[in-house]
Amino acid sequence: MAGIDFKAPETREQEDADVVAYNTRIGVVLFFVYVAFYGGFMALSAFKPEIMSRPCLGGANLAIVYGFALIGVALVLALLYMRIARKSK
Repeated sequence: MAGIDFKAPETREQEDADVVAYNTRIGVVLFFVYVAFYGGFMALSAFKPEIMSRPCLGGANLAIVYGFALIGVALVLALLYMRIARKSK
């Protein structure tokens, strides 16, 4: 095709290494917070299933409530990351 240069260089956004390191640390910390919360769910499910079967909120058992809480916590942590992580100094 005439007029199309497929070898034109891409312009890439320059990222500051300090900002990338800062955002990575925040992401890792929030990841471990979620892993701890999820680990609690898995530990209760594996070792104390009778606790997970108890009615908790509105007749739903703890497993259902905890499962929805996992989804909610993931959303909150993602929003928190977006708020804390910064693009530039």
